Amino acid sequence: MTQKVAIVTGSARGIGAATARRLAADGMAVAVLDLDEAACAGTVKEIEDAGGRALAVGADVSKTEQVQAAVERVAAELGAPAVLVNNAGVLRDNLLFKMSDSDWDTVLGVHLRGAFLMTRAAQKHMVAQRYGRIVNLSSSSALGNRGQVNYSAAKAGLQGFTKTVAIELGPFGITANAVAPGFIVTDMTAATAARLGVGFEDFQKNRAEIIPVRRVGQPEDVANTISFLASEGASFVSGQVIYVAGGPLD
Repeated sequence: MTQKVAIVTGSARGIGAATARRLAADGMAVAVLDLDEAACAGTVKEIEDAGGRALAVGADVSKTEQVQAAVERVAAELGAPAVLVNNAGVLRDNLLFKMSDSDWDTVLGVHLRGAFLMTRAAQKHMVAQRYGRIVNLSSSSALGNRGQVNYSAAKAGLQGFTKTVAIELGPFGITANAVAPGFIVTDMTAATAARLGVGFEDFQKNRAEIIPVRRVGQPEDVANTISFLASEGASFVSGQVIYVAGGPLD
């Protein structure tokens, strides 16, 4: 069988890197895409050391030309993409009255415009194959989170985006789903702790106490869910939002 090709954005570290490793372990060739191509080297090496195929790709997902060039490079060097994980993200947290235009535009540009541009570029390859798996990273912040009006809006928007893409692309054998992590130990949650003036270890301990499974999440917890949604076995799951949060959320 032809090896399936996956693109994972924002995969130099954190959830993206864990997802790239997991999809490679599932037998896929993986394009490790991030803003800085050099930063992807670590994830690529981990995949290759484990016997997999990977390609480092640098691109700003909010820039049309860069996205188009990146997807075409992946198609030329690894093969036509069959799986796309829109994970790239940034934080520009602040209370509404302190938030700048730039804070808003940057977050919406990377999360929401980035997912749109990447999906538009990749879907033509999936339509040609009549097969595809698209997984978008939403967040529990889509339900609302103080100091994150930009991030919350973007992550809520991705849920509507996902459902519409599922409707439009379903007839071509393409599914689209969203994964919404709760508290996951990453550089981004460490940055949130720093913004709040709380030590990261204490921050994790406090959060674990209110999560039903009594622990915080790890990037691999999210990667495992994405792995299922990207698999052959998930062909009848589409347009869904799965919260990976250790318990139900209001």
